[in-house]
Amino acid sequence: MNATISQPGPAGNHAGRKPAPAVVMDKISFSFSGTRIFKNLSFTVPGGQWTCLLGPSGSGKSTLLRIISGSLGPVAGTVNFDGERRNKRGTAWMAQKDLLLPWLTVAENVLLGARLRGEITGRVHSRAGSLIEAAGLAGYENRLPAALSGGMRQRVALLRTLMEDCPVILMDEPFSALDALTRLKLQDLAADLVAGATVLLVTHDPLEALRLGHRIHVMTGRPATIDEALVPASQPPRRPDDPAIAGLYASLLDRLTGKPQ
Repeated sequence: MNATISQPGPAGNHAGRKPAPAVVMDKISFSFSGTRIFKNLSFTVPGGQWTCLLGPSGSGKSTLLRIISGSLGPVAGTVNFDGERRNKRGTAWMAQKDLLLPWLTVAENVLLGARLRGEITGRVHSRAGSLIEAAGLAGYENRLPAALSGGMRQRVALLRTLMEDCPVILMDEPFSALDALTRLKLQDLAADLVAGATVLLVTHDPLEALRLGHRIHVMTGRPATIDEALVPASQPPRRPDDPAIAGLYASLLDRLTGKPQ
Protein backbone atom coordinates (compact mmCIF):
# COMPACT_ATOMS: atom_id res chain seq x y z
CA MET A 1 0.00 0.00 0.00
CA ASN A 2 1.71 3.18 -1.19
CA ALA A 3 0.76 6.74 -0.38
CA THR A 4 0.24 8.95 -3.42
CA ILE A 5 3.03 11.50 -3.28
CA SER A 6 5.20 13.64 -5.46
CA GLN A 7 8.97 13.56 -5.29
CA PRO A 8 10.83 16.42 -3.58
CA GLY A 9 14.04 14.39 -3.43
CA PRO A 10 15.34 12.13 -0.65
CA ALA A 11 15.88 13.80 2.68
CA GLY A 12 19.39 12.61 3.30
CA ASN A 13 20.84 12.22 -0.19
CA HIS A 14 20.93 15.61 -1.93
CA ALA A 15 23.14 16.10 -4.95
CA GLY A 16 26.68 16.94 -3.97
CA ARG A 17 26.37 15.55 -0.45
CA LYS A 18 28.44 12.60 0.65
CA PRO A 19 26.49 9.43 1.54
CA ALA A 20 24.84 9.29 4.95
CA PRO A 21 27.29 7.97 7.56
CA ALA A 22 27.26 4.78 9.56
CA VAL A 23 26.74 5.29 13.30
CA VAL A 24 29.39 3.33 15.21
CA MET A 25 29.05 2.74 18.96
CA ASP A 26 32.13 1.26 20.59
CA LYS A 27 32.10 -0.15 24.12
CA ILE A 28 29.23 1.99 25.36
CA SER A 29 28.56 1.82 29.11
CA PHE A 30 25.80 3.70 30.91
CA SER A 31 24.08 3.44 34.28
CA PHE A 32 20.90 5.05 35.61
CA SER A 33 19.97 5.24 39.30
CA GLY A 34 22.54 2.59 40.10
CA THR A 35 21.32 0.18 37.40
CA ARG A 36 23.72 -0.75 34.61
CA ILE A 37 21.85 -0.27 31.31
CA PHE A 38 24.77 -0.91 28.95
CA LYS A 39 28.18 -2.42 29.57
CA ASN A 40 30.76 -2.36 26.78
CA LEU A 41 28.03 -2.42 24.14
CA SER A 42 29.28 -2.18 20.56
CA PHE A 43 26.77 -1.72 17.76
CA THR A 44 26.85 -0.32 14.22
CA VAL A 45 23.98 1.26 12.29
CA PRO A 46 24.93 1.03 8.58
CA GLY A 47 24.89 4.24 6.58
CA GLY A 48 22.01 4.99 4.23
CA GLN A 49 19.77 2.20 5.55
CA TRP A 50 16.91 1.62 7.96
CA THR A 51 17.93 -0.33 11.05
CA CYS A 52 15.03 -1.42 13.27
CA LEU A 53 15.47 -2.18 16.97
CA LEU A 54 12.90 -4.17 18.96
CA GLY A 55 12.86 -5.40 22.54
CA PRO A 56 10.86 -5.39 25.79
CA SER A 57 9.84 -2.13 27.42
CA GLY A 58 12.65 -0.85 29.62
CA SER A 59 15.37 -2.74 27.77
CA GLY A 60 17.20 0.48 26.85
CA LYS A 61 16.11 1.15 23.27
CA SER A 62 15.11 4.79 23.78
CA THR A 63 18.14 5.32 26.01
CA LEU A 64 20.35 4.20 23.12
CA LEU A 65 18.71 6.76 20.84
CA ARG A 66 19.41 9.52 23.36
CA ILE A 67 23.03 8.44 23.65
CA ILE A 68 23.44 8.59 19.87
CA SER A 69 21.83 12.04 19.77
CA GLY A 70 24.24 13.31 22.39
CA SER A 71 21.43 14.36 24.74
CA LEU A 72 22.27 11.82 27.46
CA GLY A 73 25.39 11.38 29.53
CA PRO A 74 27.84 10.81 31.01
CA VAL A 75 28.51 7.79 28.84
CA ALA A 76 31.66 5.69 28.67
CA GLY A 77 32.78 4.58 25.22
CA THR A 78 32.50 6.38 21.89
CA VAL A 79 29.85 7.21 19.30
CA ASN A 80 31.00 8.42 15.90
CA PHE A 81 29.64 8.94 12.42
CA ASP A 82 32.00 7.22 9.97
CA GLY A 83 34.93 7.98 12.23
CA GLU A 84 33.94 11.60 12.88
CA ARG A 85 32.83 12.78 16.30
CA ARG A 86 29.05 12.90 16.59
CA ASN A 87 27.37 16.30 16.35
CA LYS A 88 23.90 17.07 17.69
CA ARG A 89 23.19 18.94 14.46
CA GLY A 90 23.93 15.67 12.65
CA THR A 91 20.87 13.91 14.07
CA ALA A 92 17.14 14.51 13.84
CA TRP A 93 14.58 13.00 16.22
CA MET A 94 11.00 11.86 15.62
CA ALA A 95 9.02 10.68 18.64
CA GLN A 96 5.75 8.82 19.21
CA LYS A 97 3.95 12.05 20.14
CA ASP A 98 3.88 14.66 17.39
CA LEU A 99 4.75 17.50 19.83
CA LEU A 100 3.37 20.13 17.44
CA LEU A 101 3.05 23.61 18.89
CA PRO A 102 -0.73 24.21 18.96
CA TRP A 103 -0.51 27.94 18.25
CA LEU A 104 1.55 27.46 15.06
CA THR A 105 0.17 26.52 11.66
CA VAL A 106 1.24 23.45 9.69
CA ALA A 107 3.79 25.48 7.73
CA GLU A 108 5.07 27.22 10.85
CA ASN A 109 5.53 23.90 12.67
CA VAL A 110 7.41 22.45 9.70
CA LEU A 111 9.68 25.52 9.61
CA LEU A 112 10.13 25.76 13.39
CA GLY A 113 13.71 24.50 13.60
CA ALA A 114 14.91 26.72 10.77
CA ARG A 115 13.19 29.75 12.32
CA LEU A 116 14.78 29.13 15.72
CA ARG A 117 18.19 28.97 14.04
CA GLY A 118 17.55 32.12 12.00
CA GLU A 119 17.85 30.17 8.75
CA ILE A 120 14.59 31.14 7.02
CA THR A 121 15.36 31.76 3.34
CA GLY A 122 13.51 31.43 0.08
CA ARG A 123 15.19 28.07 -0.50
CA VAL A 124 14.06 26.83 2.92
CA HIS A 125 10.47 27.95 2.24
CA SER A 126 10.59 26.20 -1.13
CA ARG A 127 11.81 22.96 0.43
CA ALA A 128 9.09 23.11 3.08
CA GLY A 129 6.46 23.65 0.38
CA SER A 130 7.76 20.68 -1.62
CA LEU A 131 7.65 18.40 1.43
CA ILE A 132 4.16 19.57 2.42
CA GLU A 133 2.94 18.78 -1.10
CA ALA A 134 4.73 15.42 -1.08
CA ALA A 135 3.00 14.48 2.18
CA GLY A 136 -0.45 15.26 0.76
CA LEU A 137 -0.90 18.33 2.98
CA ALA A 138 -1.12 20.99 0.28
CA GLY A 139 -3.98 23.31 1.19
CA TYR A 140 -3.48 22.72 4.92
CA GLU A 141 -0.47 25.01 5.32
CA ASN A 142 -2.42 27.55 7.39
CA ARG A 143 -4.35 25.08 9.54
CA LEU A 144 -3.64 24.75 13.24
CA PRO A 145 -2.88 21.27 14.67
CA ALA A 146 -6.30 21.11 16.39
CA ALA A 147 -7.92 21.03 12.94
CA LEU A 148 -5.91 17.99 11.80
CA SER A 149 -6.43 14.26 12.19
CA GLY A 150 -3.88 12.18 14.11
CA GLY A 151 -2.35 10.91 10.88
CA MET A 152 -2.06 14.41 9.44
CA ARG A 153 -0.41 15.67 12.62
CA GLN A 154 2.14 12.85 12.45
CA ARG A 155 2.85 13.74 8.82
CA VAL A 156 3.61 17.29 9.94
CA ALA A 157 5.94 15.90 12.61
CA LEU A 158 7.70 13.81 9.96
CA LEU A 159 8.17 16.87 7.74
CA ARG A 160 9.50 18.92 10.66
CA THR A 161 12.05 16.14 11.22
CA LEU A 162 13.05 16.12 7.54
CA MET A 163 13.46 19.91 7.52
CA GLU A 164 16.36 19.46 9.94
CA ASP A 165 18.10 17.96 6.88
CA CYS A 166 20.23 15.66 9.02
CA PRO A 167 22.02 12.58 7.66
CA VAL A 168 21.04 10.51 10.71
CA ILE A 169 17.39 10.18 11.77
CA LEU A 170 16.38 8.64 15.09
CA MET A 171 12.77 7.44 15.36
CA ASP A 172 11.19 6.39 18.66
CA GLU A 173 7.92 4.55 17.91
CA PRO A 174 6.65 7.38 15.68
CA PHE A 175 3.70 5.44 14.22
CA SER A 176 2.51 3.40 17.20
CA ALA A 177 -0.38 5.70 18.18
CA LEU A 178 -1.98 5.58 14.73
CA ASP A 179 -4.72 3.26 13.45
CA ALA A 180 -3.56 0.35 11.30
CA LEU A 181 -4.39 1.84 7.88
CA THR A 182 -2.89 5.25 8.66
CA ARG A 183 0.19 3.55 10.11
CA LEU A 184 0.78 1.63 6.87
CA LYS A 185 0.46 4.81 4.80
CA LEU A 186 2.79 6.78 7.05
CA GLN A 187 5.36 3.98 7.03
CA ASP A 188 5.40 4.05 3.23
CA LEU A 189 5.62 7.84 3.17
CA ALA A 190 8.49 7.89 5.66
CA ALA A 191 10.39 5.19 3.75
CA ASP A 192 10.09 7.25 0.57
CA LEU A 193 10.96 10.66 2.01
CA VAL A 194 13.98 9.59 4.07
CA ALA A 195 15.51 7.35 1.40
CA GLY A 196 19.28 7.67 1.56
CA ALA A 197 19.43 8.72 5.23
CA THR A 198 20.75 6.58 8.07
CA VAL A 199 17.68 5.67 10.14
CA LEU A 200 17.46 3.91 13.50
CA LEU A 201 13.83 3.05 14.27
CA VAL A 202 12.82 1.84 17.72
CA THR A 203 9.54 -0.07 17.60
CA HIS A 204 7.52 -2.65 19.52
CA ASP A 205 5.83 -3.85 16.32
CA PRO A 206 7.53 -6.83 14.59
CA LEU A 207 5.51 -6.26 11.41
CA GLU A 208 6.60 -2.62 11.25
CA ALA A 209 10.23 -3.67 11.58
CA LEU A 210 9.82 -6.30 8.88
CA ARG A 211 8.15 -3.82 6.54
CA LEU A 212 10.72 -1.05 6.95
CA GLY A 213 14.04 -2.50 8.04
CA HIS A 214 17.04 -3.31 5.90
CA ARG A 215 18.33 -4.86 9.14
CA ILE A 216 16.38 -5.86 12.25
CA HIS A 217 17.82 -6.37 15.73
CA VAL A 218 16.42 -7.35 19.14
CA MET A 219 17.69 -5.81 22.38
CA THR A 220 17.35 -7.84 25.58
CA GLY A 221 18.88 -8.32 29.02
CA ARG A 222 20.40 -6.15 31.71
CA PRO A 223 22.99 -4.96 30.88
CA ALA A 224 21.43 -4.95 27.42
CA THR A 225 22.78 -6.91 24.50
CA ILE A 226 21.82 -6.69 20.81
CA ASP A 227 21.54 -9.81 18.69
CA GLU A 228 22.76 -10.48 15.16
CA ALA A 229 20.74 -8.79 12.45
CA LEU A 230 17.85 -10.35 10.59
CA VAL A 231 18.16 -9.23 6.96
CA PRO A 232 15.06 -9.67 4.78
CA ALA A 233 15.76 -10.61 1.17
CA SER A 234 13.56 -7.94 -0.44
CA GLN A 235 13.91 -4.16 -0.24
CA PRO A 236 11.72 -2.00 2.04
CA PRO A 237 9.07 -0.81 2.29
CA ARG A 238 7.56 -4.28 1.97
CA ARG A 239 3.93 -5.22 1.55
CA PRO A 240 2.43 -7.03 4.55
CA ASP A 241 2.03 -10.13 2.34
CA ASP A 242 5.66 -10.07 1.13
CA PRO A 243 7.10 -13.62 1.44
CA ALA A 244 10.22 -12.11 3.05
CA ILE A 245 8.03 -11.02 5.96
CA ALA A 246 6.23 -14.34 6.32
CA GLY A 247 9.51 -16.20 6.35
CA LEU A 248 11.05 -14.12 9.14
CA TYR A 249 8.06 -13.25 11.32
CA ALA A 250 8.17 -16.47 13.36
CA SER A 251 11.94 -16.22 13.79
CA LEU A 252 11.62 -12.63 15.01
CA LEU A 253 8.90 -13.58 17.50
CA ASP A 254 11.14 -16.38 18.82
CA ARG A 255 13.91 -13.86 19.41
CA LEU A 256 11.54 -11.51 21.21
CA THR A 257 10.18 -14.25 23.46
CA GLY A 258 13.57 -15.81 24.12
CA LYS A 259 12.83 -19.15 22.47
CA PRO A 260 15.86 -21.17 21.28
CA GLN A 261 16.77 -20.55 17.66
